[in-house]
Amino acid sequence: MNMFIKIILYLFLTPILGGLLSGIDRKLSARMQERVGPPIWQPFMDVLKLFEKENLVVRRSQNFYVFFYFLLIVFAGGLFFTGKDMLLFIFALTLAGTFFILAGYKASSPYSFIGAEREILQMISYEPALLFGAIGLYMVSGSFSVSDIISSNKNIFLFLPGVLFSIIFILAIKFRKSPFDLSTSHHAHQELIKGITTEFSGETLALIEIAHWYEYVFVLGIVYLFFSANPILGIAVCGSVFFLMILIDNVCARVKWQMILASSWIIALVFGLGNIMILFFFMR
Repeated sequence: MNMFIKIILYLFLTPILGGLLSGIDRKLSARMQERVGPPIWQPFMDVLKLFEKENLVVRRSQNFYVFFYFLLIVFAGGLFFTGKDMLLFIFALTLAGTFFILAGYKASSPYSFIGAEREILQMISYEPALLFGAIGLYMVSGSFSVSDIISSNKNIFLFLPGVLFSIIFILAIKFRKSPFDLSTSHHAHQELIKGITTEFSGETLALIEIAHWYEYVFVLGIVYLFFSANPILGIAVCGSVFFLMILIDNVCARVKWQMILASSWIIALVFGLGNIMILFFFMR
């Protein structure tokens, strides 16, 4: 397929799929709580309403940081879905998170300030698992390129079960789900209101929501890479993991930052790095 067509499809289809996943998330969460819940297309309606509302800001520069956060999220996803380098994808994702944190600090609100600090802790927590994932995929496929990993036609999950487990473990952080929803949450019961996004409104908040939709899709895409030799199995596993995240979100209370940091690093080191070391010695 022509690269230009791939990019166009990615730009338009990814937020649609991400918005539908967000709607399914709300619907399933409501059913688990014995409620009817909103329609699946409710996230799209919410974002359209945000674009119609006045964009109130504490400082204008916070919109600048949010714009570049959105731009880099889209860029990172574009790298992933056009088959580019995994390390560059992770770097772009980290840089996007950095701009999001700076936007929280610029809002000059105690809620957003604490939320930004917690966002840093979350980033520190999930980065090792992502890096070990990239290293493991390279060891099995012989390349950091996403397209080469897919074309290798290897059942990667058989070689990297520990790495896969460590990535699934940190998905709750990327999805902003309990028990790891420190910096912001889609639930109304948090003591930090909406955390890092408290002082954002209008089209700026809409961009943040759409960026989260992009993240939903390409984070699940990382899981899919481990099963890319069998597309049907890969899609089924991604769906199961997504349902698992919703289930955990509804049955678990949020933990303290110390637990998030310690558990994420322990899982990444024991299962992720341990898996890589075992694979290294067997491949010698």
